[in-house]
Amino acid sequence: MKKIILVLEKWFLSTVIYFGLLCSRRIAKRGLMYYTYILQIVVKDKAYKKALKEAREKIRNGVVWADEALMVLQKVNKKYFRLISNLIVNQIIWGLNKRKTFEQQTGFYPPTFITISPTMRCNLNCVGCYANSYQKADLEEEIVEKVIREANEMGVYLFIISGGEPFLYSPLIDIAERHKDSVFHVFTNGLLLHPNRLLTRNEILKEPKDLLLETGNIIPLISIEGFEEETDNRRGKGTYRKITETMEYLKDNGIPFGFSFTHTRLNNHIFYSDRFIEEMIKKGAYLGWVFQYMPIDEDPNLELIPTPQQREKRYEVIRRWRTKFPVQIWDFWNDGGLVGGCIAASRYLHVNSNGDVEPCVFVHFSQPGYNVKEKSLIEILNSPLFKVIRRKQPYQDADEKKPNLLRPCLIIDHPDLLRKIVNETKAVPTCAPSILEKEVEETVDKYAQEWKQKSEKIWQKDYSDYSKV
Repeated sequence: MKKIILVLEKWFLSTVIYFGLLCSRRIAKRGLMYYTYILQIVVKDKAYKKALKEAREKIRNGVVWADEALMVLQKVNKKYFRLISNLIVNQIIWGLNKRKTFEQQTGFYPPTFITISPTMRCNLNCVGCYANSYQKADLEEEIVEKVIREANEMGVYLFIISGGEPFLYSPLIDIAERHKDSVFHVFTNGLLLHPNRLLTRNEILKEPKDLLLETGNIIPLISIEGFEEETDNRRGKGTYRKITETMEYLKDNGIPFGFSFTHTRLNNHIFYSDRFIEEMIKKGAYLGWVFQYMPIDEDPNLELIPTPQQREKRYEVIRRWRTKFPVQIWDFWNDGGLVGGCIAASRYLHVNSNGDVEPCVFVHFSQPGYNVKEKSLIEILNSPLFKVIRRKQPYQDADEKKPNLLRPCLIIDHPDLLRKIVNETKAVPTCAPSILEKEVEETVDKYAQEWKQKSEKIWQKDYSDYSKV
């Protein structure tokens, strides 16, 4: 009976939020404020209640992200409102309670989201892509289902789908349809969304508009390197034109999407002006992920690694973009101060196409015998590799009084620590172990020292009152 009551409560809350979104769409700013008030009533967590109250005041006073929220409500196809509703109810409200219960039972907090790469196959051959280093295996559909079910039990309803090219994995759409209560952010090159067709498990060809709108819980994140010259140089001639057509197609059909940008030494000039972010907004992107090129592919090009000076430039520009433009932008390497440092092996993990579980999409090591085909997620989270990484977070050098969270990365900010952890836990490479090669080691060690000195000044200036460490 208790389970039935919980299901009914969950359904009622989802319905209220769904129709609240519809109302907010009609009455714009005031509706968005009412919406935060409703959420404040239904959520139980005190921190969330406080955050919603503060958000309502900011909406009243006018902030950029509120403009973005209104834009989403007004332009996104209403079939995606169910996704927003489920994200709020399942991931934030119910999921939070389940994750806290998990922590009480196990002694550690579970991941907030999980990344799955069901295939490493791709229809492109991009320079410096780590997917080229993996075996081109596909993860069995039943194993992907197993991971999602176990994650849901822990309170995780947000999944990042990577690869390879995820849309080459034919069961993807079917899996998303069976898990309507979860949200799937899919990193894609965008070439299979338009003008081509998506392939379902049953090899039934349908238009991407039909599939994405019918499913309603998939948000494509389209990879782009800048403009035509930068994108085509890394991804192949004609790629930029095709993916911008895809963006226009998604925009016209009210399908929310974002962009994924890999910062290299060669496209650093993108941060010299606002032209790129203005173009992404014009194309219809609502969010963006900014990555830093990592020397982890089979034959890494060390000349592609952005310099510490270029990384600092990116830090400054993205902070300014967030206050100026209605788009959410996240930077794994420079946002450590916002999320408490590295989140690998703790607040997220990566399941690759062989079933190996890596602490991070970029840390290509796993614990032997801890494959999702053989072990549960709980068992893997309790593996020596994951336990040691969690214990050492946030990372701190011996000469530091407090951690500098602008140095969150094990690969390029704390490479010596990564090597120690690998040796201590006897972790093994999941693909080409290039990060352990002498030339790469020397390069990242030198980079780490240079960024340490530069980032310390930024950390002291921007986070002088930081209280989480």
